[in-house]
Amino acid sequence: MKLITEATSEKLRGGFYTPEPIAEFILRWGINGSSDFDILEPSCGDGVFLEQLKELKSKYNSITAIELDETEAQKANRIDLKNKQIINDDFHTYCNNTTQRFDLIVGNPPYIRYQFFNRQQQVEAGDIFVKAGLTYSKLTNAWVSFVVGSSLLLKEKGGRIGFVLPAEILQVSFALQLRKFIAHFYNKINIISFEKLVFPNIQQEVVLLLCEKNGTKEHNIEHIELKDASELNTLDTVRLKSPQKKIDFKSNKWTFYFLEQEEIDFLENISKNRNIPTLGKYANVEVGITTGSNNFFTVPLTTVEEYDLQGYAKPMVGRSVQVNSVIFTEKDWELNKNSKARAHLLTFPDKQNLNQKNGAVKYIAYGERLGINKGYKTSIRNDWFVVPSLKISEALFIRRNNLYPRLIINEAKAYTTDTMHRVFVKQGTDINALTASYYNSLSLAFTEVSGRSHGGGVLELMPNEAEKILLPYHVDNVSLISQIDKLIRDKTDIEEVLKITNKVILEEHYGLTKNEINLAHSIWKKLSARRLNRGK
Repeated sequence: MKLITEATSEKLRGGFYTPEPIAEFILRWGINGSSDFDILEPSCGDGVFLEQLKELKSKYNSITAIELDETEAQKANRIDLKNKQIINDDFHTYCNNTTQRFDLIVGNPPYIRYQFFNRQQQVEAGDIFVKAGLTYSKLTNAWVSFVVGSSLLLKEKGGRIGFVLPAEILQVSFALQLRKFIAHFYNKINIISFEKLVFPNIQQEVVLLLCEKNGTKEHNIEHIELKDASELNTLDTVRLKSPQKKIDFKSNKWTFYFLEQEEIDFLENISKNRNIPTLGKYANVEVGITTGSNNFFTVPLTTVEEYDLQGYAKPMVGRSVQVNSVIFTEKDWELNKNSKARAHLLTFPDKQNLNQKNGAVKYIAYGERLGINKGYKTSIRNDWFVVPSLKISEALFIRRNNLYPRLIINEAKAYTTDTMHRVFVKQGTDINALTASYYNSLSLAFTEVSGRSHGGGVLELMPNEAEKILLPYHVDNVSLISQIDKLIRDKTDIEEVLKITNKVILEEHYGLTKNEINLAHSIWKKLSARRLNRGK
């Protein structure tokens, strides 16, 4: 959900209340006809799960609910349920001190970053991770420790958890060890996602994570996508009893499981057995330049002229809209420069070597009036206005993408900020062949698998993720680069481009059959369409 950095009094506890159809479905799935369950809700809020438990008239043995906020706990306590205990405490503390164990644990845990925990919460959350054999990190969000802690509170024989979680559990790196923990801890995992956002006015995709342990050696997973939460009313929980896909314990991301088993098997076979290299074999991918304030250090021509900064203003490209093809030329940069775009990066020397007679001193003083020098990145520098790591790369990879991620030849030798990644080609690699080799359906499919989607349908890849993209490099692909460049400059649909490139790159040079190429293309289309629909 929205981060606590934007917190209002309504959101300071990191909670966003669960729609009733979701709470009702999770309980219906979890109880599943049982009558003697001990149930826990680790962050009950004002009691939506408790209300739904009452509405369902389900039989159970006991219901325990934890809530940190005293006012919310009082609201939950007013709900009339038998054998109910409301505990006004932090879940982490409760988890580390209770001896009670449960058959079913349900809820919508708070989404709070580590740095917004108080010191005691940080210690208690760290203890939960130690008990689970995991490493606690300052990147960890509260919902992660809630899932781990809840899992540890299940009874030895059997047990289920049903949680509303951010969809980032499927893909973000800080949740990787959680995914591995869940994959080994549970025997059955079901993920339910929604085409439409289910929390009003909040740009956060959520999923339902439904897990069961049964003591067998099977570890299966399944994904179901519904239009919206209302479709839960007609979803038969019998569908969730036998997930079919085998857990791949080596898979870093669970977006993999949005695919059918045939598609998963195809991607695994391609990556393991067909000797198709990754982008990282031919190039190193690094983040772009971290200026500390792009608005200050990247400027249009008018600012360069106003402050007489010509000696410090270098060509730069910072936005995907400033690159309309796969080769960024000097002419492209000139067009950006003359279009009022921020096409210059200011590369000031240290104070000792700064020319005191031109406008640099005046512009730096202007930055200090704005407080740019007090920012985190700028304040730790010897001279706050000296931007480090001023390297120009042979190619660029756009960090956040819409229709598809682009690899771009940096012919203009432009700097780039951290809105793009820098791609440094390794010795013996032809930059034109490398770039052309990227534009095929298989590589685009792996960009969707490797990256993570955000609100609005944006696909983001970090440098290490970009390096893992399968890239069928062949030196003869150099013959395609001018054609690809022209087609994309002419705004040709990417699918028309792929019809040409797939035949050469995948079929002729790597021996993929037409059926395999079609399957790779359909995987890319499925994953990208799912992501892009989030933006509608």
